Amino acid sequence: MPFLELTLHCSESEQPRYENALDDVGALAVTMLDADAGTRNEDAILEPGVGETPLWASITLSALFAHDADALLLLAALESFDPGLDWGRVSFRNVEDQDWERAWMDQYVPLRFGERTWIVPWNRELPDDAGSDAAVVRLDPGLAFGSGTHPTTALCLRWLDGLADAGLLDGTRVLDFGCGSGILALAALKLGAAHATGIDNDPQALQATADNAERNGVADRLSVHAPDDAPAGTWPIVVANILASALDMLADTIAARVAPGGRLALSGILDGQQAPLLARYGAWFDGLRVEVEGDWVRIDGIRRG
Repeated sequence: MPFLELTLHCSESEQPRYENALDDVGALAVTMLDADAGTRNEDAILEPGVGETPLWASITLSALFAHDADALLLLAALESFDPGLDWGRVSFRNVEDQDWERAWMDQYVPLRFGERTWIVPWNRELPDDAGSDAAVVRLDPGLAFGSGTHPTTALCLRWLDGLADAGLLDGTRVLDFGCGSGILALAALKLGAAHATGIDNDPQALQATADNAERNGVADRLSVHAPDDAPAGTWPIVVANILASALDMLADTIAARVAPGGRLALSGILDGQQAPLLARYGAWFDGLRVEVEGDWVRIDGIRRG
């Protein structure tokens, strides 16, 4: 069935009002994209920081309505709901229906990270050359971030794979701080960790992580929590793939989660943003290293005793 798609551009501050109005007049779905994507890399949103829900400064907002919806009546209803907004910027077009998630998954292929770690979509087979000891995460990311295709996630997956190769994951506990789809927690479990904990401020991310754990047969070894409900204590292995600003703001909290002698990886950092974070985390961690992939950086180190 086709749909009528409404598209408009708005600022971050206006976005909630526009979305409320669209919901009120019966939008079937509302999506947001960075209106300036490709023009300013530093504002890319990967995963929201724990406790915050950032958006882009300039947003393209799209809403789907039933194919037989009357565009003029919709505009009149929107204007009536919130006359203070500029509805003159709206455009309409007819779009054909398709299974968007499946269309995306059809282009998503098995990916290898390090020696053993494989991220494989549900509709694909593991390559024949993967090896009998492959640590396989079958992932259907859905609405949450984290499919392994972005350098920030790739950097963390290779770090976990390296820890496993050194025998540092066997039987240990892992904290995935800002878990998104749960990809890092799942990879750690598949690589030998005994238990993983995921923390995220987004309920959809927590649900996606729990669902992916169930599908991968590790639900009994993974727990998910909102920041306010997270268990106390420390973990031998902690990974935080969020944003540089959140890593800076939450440095005390993140450092306090790493056990003495434990290992930490930080990602979601643009190349050029690492210096202040190295100084910040140097208060607690030794041997801080930087690995760069493209425009992105991972920092890792060992917690002092």
